[in-house]
Amino acid sequence: MSDFLLKIQKDLLGCVKCELCKFRTSIVFGEGNPQAKLMFIGEAPGKEEDKAGRPFVGNAGKLLTKMIHSMHLKREDVYICNIIKCRPPLNRRPTVVEILACIPVLIKQIDSIKPEVIVTLGACAYQSLFNSIESISKVAGIWKVYQGISVMPTYHPSFLLRCPKFKKYVWRDLKLVMDKLRGDI
Repeated sequence: MSDFLLKIQKDLLGCVKCELCKFRTSIVFGEGNPQAKLMFIGEAPGKEEDKAGRPFVGNAGKLLTKMIHSMHLKREDVYICNIIKCRPPLNRRPTVVEILACIPVLIKQIDSIKPEVIVTLGACAYQSLFNSIESISKVAGIWKVYQGISVMPTYHPSFLLRCPKFKKYVWRDLKLVMDKLRGDI
């Protein structure tokens, strides 16, 4: 991990900027290559992530790992994090207050890593990053730009576990990401 990422993570220890601090077991900062060309951003840690202190380790994480492997990459090649760093009770969607408390940390992570491409996983990640209310069904597969970085919004792996028919759209989106990283777009 880069020195800057370590400092951000250290500054986050003991965070009490929102009510989620009362419920968490761990602050789930993020993990992966600090010089990654590709960054995945999800919504929030779930129960397994809170327990492990790592992002995307539950069933949705296993699917994300398969998605990354299908791109001929390993988890260690990319950087994975969430909009918020603490688990909301009962895995509910994060509130605006919780998102606003954590978004500065995410922005610092993006600034430190400087990825070429970001993949936002699900509506919450996309909407939070872009301060938008657009549904994921309207923006999935359409390139966006965040501070000069290409962003591909797509469906969250947990949604794909419930609705596998959408996997073909995510694969379409991931192929566009691979093309972008190779310079084909």
